[in-house]
Amino acid sequence: MMIHLETETAYSFRGATLTPEKIAQKAQEMGSKAIGLTDWNNLHAAIPFYLACKKRNIKPIIGLKAEVEAQQVSGQAFPLLLYAQNDIGFSNLTKIASALQTKAKSGLPLRWLNGYAEGIIAVLPGLDGDPSEEAAAHFKQLFSHFYIGLRGGSRERFLIEKARESSIPVVAIGNVQYAHTEGAFASKCLQAIRENRLIDPEEEVAEAVYAFASSAQLKDTYKEMPEAIENTEAIAELCHVNIEFGSRLIPSFPLPDGETADDRLKRLCMEGLSEKNSLYMKRLSYELSVISKMNFSDYFLIVHDFMQYAKKQGMLAGPGRGSAAGSLVAFALGITAVDPIHYDLLFERFLNPERITMPDIDIDFPDHRRDEVIQYIADKYGAVHTAQIVTFGTLSAKAVMRDTARIFGFNTAELSRLSKLIPSVPGTKLSQINLSGWRAESQVNERIYQTALHLEGLPRHTSTHAAGVIISEKPLTDYVPIMDGHDGVYLTQYPMEPLEMLGLLKMDLLGLRNLTTIERILASIKRKTGKKIDLLSLTLDDPLVFQLLGQGKTAGVFQFESDGMRNVLMNLQPNRFEDMVAVNALYRPGPMEQIPLYIKRRHEQEEIRYSHPILKDILEPTYGIIVYQEQIIQIAVKLAGFSPGEADLLRRAVSKKKKETLEKERRHFVSGAKQNGIDEKTAVYVYDLIVRFADYGFNRSHAVAYSMIAYWLAWLKAHYPAHFLAALLQSQTGNEEKLRQYAAEAAEYNLHFLAPSVNWSSFSFQADSDGIRFGLVPVKGVGQQSAKAIIDERKKGHFRDLFDFCQRVPIGVVNRKVIESLIYAGAMDEFGQDRAVLLASIDAAFEHAALIQPDEGSLFEGLGVSFHPKYADVPDLESDTKLEKEKEMLGLYISDHPVAMYRSMLSQAGAVPLAELRKSRNIIVAGMVGTVREIRTKKGEKMAFSSFIDETGEKEVVLFPDTYRKFGALIEKGQVVLAFGSTEERNGTLQIIIKSIESIKDGLNKIMEEKQTLYIQLQEGKGESRLAEWVVDELQRCPGRASVVIHYERTKETVRLGTKYKVSPTAELIDELKKKCGAKNVVLKSFV
Repeated sequence: MMIHLETETAYSFRGATLTPEKIAQKAQEMGSKAIGLTDWNNLHAAIPFYLACKKRNIKPIIGLKAEVEAQQVSGQAFPLLLYAQNDIGFSNLTKIASALQTKAKSGLPLRWLNGYAEGIIAVLPGLDGDPSEEAAAHFKQLFSHFYIGLRGGSRERFLIEKARESSIPVVAIGNVQYAHTEGAFASKCLQAIRENRLIDPEEEVAEAVYAFASSAQLKDTYKEMPEAIENTEAIAELCHVNIEFGSRLIPSFPLPDGETADDRLKRLCMEGLSEKNSLYMKRLSYELSVISKMNFSDYFLIVHDFMQYAKKQGMLAGPGRGSAAGSLVAFALGITAVDPIHYDLLFERFLNPERITMPDIDIDFPDHRRDEVIQYIADKYGAVHTAQIVTFGTLSAKAVMRDTARIFGFNTAELSRLSKLIPSVPGTKLSQINLSGWRAESQVNERIYQTALHLEGLPRHTSTHAAGVIISEKPLTDYVPIMDGHDGVYLTQYPMEPLEMLGLLKMDLLGLRNLTTIERILASIKRKTGKKIDLLSLTLDDPLVFQLLGQGKTAGVFQFESDGMRNVLMNLQPNRFEDMVAVNALYRPGPMEQIPLYIKRRHEQEEIRYSHPILKDILEPTYGIIVYQEQIIQIAVKLAGFSPGEADLLRRAVSKKKKETLEKERRHFVSGAKQNGIDEKTAVYVYDLIVRFADYGFNRSHAVAYSMIAYWLAWLKAHYPAHFLAALLQSQTGNEEKLRQYAAEAAEYNLHFLAPSVNWSSFSFQADSDGIRFGLVPVKGVGQQSAKAIIDERKKGHFRDLFDFCQRVPIGVVNRKVIESLIYAGAMDEFGQDRAVLLASIDAAFEHAALIQPDEGSLFEGLGVSFHPKYADVPDLESDTKLEKEKEMLGLYISDHPVAMYRSMLSQAGAVPLAELRKSRNIIVAGMVGTVREIRTKKGEKMAFSSFIDETGEKEVVLFPDTYRKFGALIEKGQVVLAFGSTEERNGTLQIIIKSIESIKDGLNKIMEEKQTLYIQLQEGKGESRLAEWVVDELQRCPGRASVVIHYERTKETVRLGTKYKVSPTAELIDELKKKCGAKNVVLKSFV
């Protein structure tokens, strides 16, 4: 029976749609005892392929389709099929794949191939291979087993002749790229997606030449060369590769002769640990003994070394992440900043002596400096000993449908419509989405869908793992294939899971933006005040911090800024750090259900009962609720007599919810509890409690460490709000929504936003004595390069005016567009000219700069001539235009606000600034409409959520269906409106419920009219009656809301006219009335 030796997976990133699992599955279906893998120039799929075959009792033949330099023609390369005959061959295959992805991307040099030939079987891949006689002769001599591969085509006659003449055996190969014939079209589509082109018409009827062939087809194809099939079995018999898993390949930390890793680790711990009482010494001794027995001392020394490097470079490392914060050794070494004894954290949750696994210390660094640490590691241990980890971007449901539709020629609008039909939820499968309506629209749509089903989940591209770094004692290519990465640091060709199975040392170095923000805040405080703040010396009991949390003012506070979390904090009113830790652990799906109970018990609104006094000792800090995984471990230790290691195994076991395991552990737990004098009923109750909360329990070590970061941020916000908000804004440049949100927060702290300035602004937002100063880079159209040029030149002295500015900055970098942006943004207001004048004077400034070139010498140098050009004489910029352009450049209004322009009238009308709103049934507010989000109610009616923004802040608004139907046209982003309604509190946030809306001008006019009365006096005399009739007619031509009072001089009678005669007292109406009745007889009064 033929063994398929040439199969290709999607990891070749060409047209193949096979996966390792599908190859093994197909081999099993065909009854094959072995099958080969030959991806193009890489071994990405080698381990999954090996495991998938082993699971089905099929021999995996691990191979590679390697591009090798041509024997005769320089600059050319041809594919050569290479198979690992044994472990040495697999090791050489690994090195070949590494070379092809790093130093030999255009083809493996023959001299390199000569060095890697041992243990490898080579096959010339039919007509694709090097056709020269010299190549065949060279490969025959080089490899102990060399074959000429045949695919069964009529054009291969000369290959058969060559094989016979050279006494080279032939072997059948197939170039399989998809499992079934119907996969041919999907394969063509995948190629088109990778090449970013439309599908060709002839590809729509693609011939299935790359599918698995049946035994009958193969016998017919090779009927004249039966030995070709027989040799597939011969190759399979020759190949025996055994990949070892479960090793622990921890490199040795470089030490001087005579010093062991255990000795160095103990010494460093003693030097770093400030507290040395018996409790700490006993814990330290225990941890060191476990670490030594597990042979992990080198690991700790490696982590300590790069942590020390980071600190010496002034980096702010996170206080801890994950279970490593439970280690006193890690704390003593400065790897973490969390004292595990003070916070009652368990070492066994990190390293369990009864379940030996590789240690896992994850470290957070500022996201813009993480690469420095990786580079240090690569420099210290060597480039071939250090690598980051590859990941694969896959064709998700939404991506594969969009990509497939795109190659079918769908336009942007059609692609957008299709995207909206598919949820953006990670892990969503096409099979879970109802697209029947869209599919039924056309045969093309149905074909797109069926093709996308074939391609869904396949790898689309390689990427770099967000955190993982591998270090090895020997060169990495002794264990894994590598590929080019970034900045001189390699990537592994294997993703994370195979690397862990092989036992390589993996460390997670994560970039955390919040640490970057903290670094910026601290630097800003030191720069502006001279104070150097040591976060680790802060006591975690500052009343201002808990006041801020209790008020829900947590925008920008790590882990605590969502609306739901803010609501929890306002209900809880935390007053201790432990509250932060508990809420951090509880606020996630599942345990979130316990938050109301936690709050009730925290406020003594519900009695806490414990089924045993031991439980009280453990659960009292969390008011009788199991919040942490460590509490489960402590219960098993104290109640059932488990060792901490056994207790951690129990926690892991019960979380899997397997019935057999649950019953086994129940007996174990109850038996241990009874031996401790606990009655069976109590033991069973407590065990059931553990089972119920095993999934919910959160890692306390992680919760403490991350709550510490949150506390730091909250402390900085409470004490240095300007520096805090400026740093937040730096991390959100270009995000208009966040900009407005933080601007509203700044208003609550009475911090003003200051316009950008060519003389005072830095690159980004900066705290200033008067508020927060806009940087130059956030100005639309300026950019980093222009800002740098301005700031560099400013070091020589401030710019005096526009002409001085244009004379000194490089016009090629700071061009007209940049200067216009700066003027519109107000960055040149300090020159004392209106923005319109500055704009109109740019040409004159450029001309002046061309005449006066400081670097080249003035045209008038030595003539004693000095002149200063004049600004253009033009009208000032209209206020509306000025504000509109300012917002376009900055994302918000600085010099004024469209609502602020009406504030005097708004106050007269009874409108309340947004920042002063309180819960009320009747309110009048004005605001600029923010982003509108439309939804449908359960009845299918449209309603909307939006926000109003004025000069004092921002508030959420709600329009229920009836209101939205009537006034929806006015709710458009950027419109300035006057609204009438009420306010109510929802999730701790004040919302405006809109009842009616008008444009601000119309609305104010109507309100102001209602507060006005027009008085008209009719003089006694001839024509009085006709005048009265004329007045009434004139009033009816100007209907409005102002009352009218007429006084008849002859009868001494005063009459207030009815509602139908209310008017809009325009200037034109008043003038006409005064002409007819006399100026002194017409008076308009306002009653506000």
